[in-house]
Amino acid sequence: MLQQDTSVDFSGYDEEQVRLMEEMCILVDKNDKAIGPASKKTCHLMENINTGMLHRAFSVFLFNSRNELLLQQRASEKITFPDCFTNTCCSHPLFTPGELEEADQMGVKRAAQRKLEHELGIKPEQVPLEKFKFLTRIHYVSPSDGQWGEHEIDYILFIKADVDLDVNANEVGSVKYVSKEEMMRIIETAEETGTKITPWFKLIDTNFLYKWWDQLDDLSACVDTETIHRLL
Repeated sequence: MLQQDTSVDFSGYDEEQVRLMEEMCILVDKNDKAIGPASKKTCHLMENINTGMLHRAFSVFLFNSRNELLLQQRASEKITFPDCFTNTCCSHPLFTPGELEEADQMGVKRAAQRKLEHELGIKPEQVPLEKFKFLTRIHYVSPSDGQWGEHEIDYILFIKADVDLDVNANEVGSVKYVSKEEMMRIIETAEETGTKITPWFKLIDTNFLYKWWDQLDDLSACVDTETIHRLL
C-alpha cells in the first residue's frame, strides 16, 4: 500500500510545517480499524490517497458560554489548505500508545487536547478530557492541490468551555467566535466574499452542524458511536 515519496520537493515550504510532516499518523481501514503507522507526509500525498490510503483524524468544535463557535483560519504556512477557515482545531491522533487508545475515544481526545494547546495555546486544564463529547465519525476525501490532499475518518468532538488563547502564528492566521446566524452568513456568502472554507468543515456544516448547535446543552440525542458517515 505504501508508495515511495522520497521525491517530494519541500523547497519553498515552511521549515516547521515540513518537520511536522514526519509525525506518524494512524492508518485505518474503511471500518476505522488501525492497521499501522505512516508519516503525515505519506498520508497526505495524493498518489497514496488515490490508492485508497486512509488515516484517522479529529475535528474539534469549541463553544464558549454564549454558545459561540471558535473558528480558526489556517496559517499561510500550512502545506494543506492554507488560509482556509475551519472549525476550532483539526488534526490527527499519532501512532503512540496514548493516542491509539480506542476505549471512550480517549486517543483522539488526548490528541485534541494536545493540538488545542499547540495551535491555540489553550491549556489542558481548560479543556479536560472528560468534557469532550464525541458525536460521530465522517469518512471523506478531498484534494488540496495536485500533490496534497485528505482522506480521513474524522472523529467529531464538541466541547463547551471559556478558554484563554495564545495563538501559534505558524499554525493559525486568525481566530473568531461566531454565533449560529453569523456562521450561516459566512457559509452563504463565502463565494462572493472569497472566503475559503476547508472541505471537511463544509461537509459538517451542510450535513450536521446546525442541528447539533441547537442541542448544545444536551447532545445525548446527537451521539452516534457506531456509524461512519460516508460523505464521499
